[in-house]
Order: sequence, then C-alpha cells, then structure tokens
Amino acid sequence: MRIMGLDFGSKTVGVAVSDSLLLTAQGLEIIRRKEENKLRQTMARIEALIAEYEVGEIVLGFPRNMNATEGLRAELTREFQDKLEKRTGLPVTLWDERLTTAAADKAMIESGIRRERRKEYVDKIAAVFILQGYLDRRNYELNAH
Repeated sequence: MRIMGLDFGSKTVGVAVSDSLLLTAQGLEIIRRKEENKLRQTMARIEALIAEYEVGEIVLGFPRNMNATEGLRAELTREFQDKLEKRTGLPVTLWDERLTTAAADKAMIESGIRRERRKEYVDKIAAVFILQGYLDRRNYELNAH
C-alpha cells in the first residue's frame, strides 16, 4: 500500500505518491483542467493513479490562511475531499499546506530551475512537501510509542 499526496488548486492538482515503505514522497504529475468546476477527468486520472500505484490512503493539502482561518479555497478543498472519499472509497486526510508552495519555490530556486519554468513544477513539488510532511509525522508518531 502507498499513500497519495494531492495539492488541489483552482486549475491544477499536483500529485505525489509514497514509496511502498511509506518513508519518502515522489512527485508524479500535475493534472490540469480548463475550468475550476470540471472535475470529472481529474477524478478519473486520480482513480487511475490510485490503481496503478496501489494507493490505500490520500493526503490532501489544506489551505489555511496564515492566521489559521479558513477561506474560500479551504471550503472548496473540503468539497473536493468529500468527492474524493465518495468516488474512491479511500480515507482522505487534510494536511496543513501553509508555506508548501513557498518551500517548493525555494527548492526550485536552489536547484537552478529558471523562473519561467517554475510554474510548470510548483504544484507537483508542493504535493511532495505535503505528503512528506504527513509521512514524517506518521512515522514519528509510530516510533514514539
């Protein structure tokens, strides 16, 4: 079993998946859509990746504001969580994604990716940060007991 990490945006979903030992997160792809409300193809692609990678759990980045309040994006993310759970039958955990996009951007700058190319990768890298944070916490809690 693997865990999938998702960075849900208005027109993209960054996708990452764990290794089979649930230690590390790898970026898979960015699912793009033309309109925010058009989720049918996005859901179908996520389902295909779940089957391909034998995913048993999903971690979904949850966009809180810096002061921990929840805005429109958080509401839309909760709706997406509900749709994912109904469609896949898998548990979907919300994971605080504050600063993941900034961290992804910093990682790309440090690795020398040119500014005009960063937008192509940021959602996938943000999904990796979301999933890796979840895996690290999960493994810490398992080893603390």
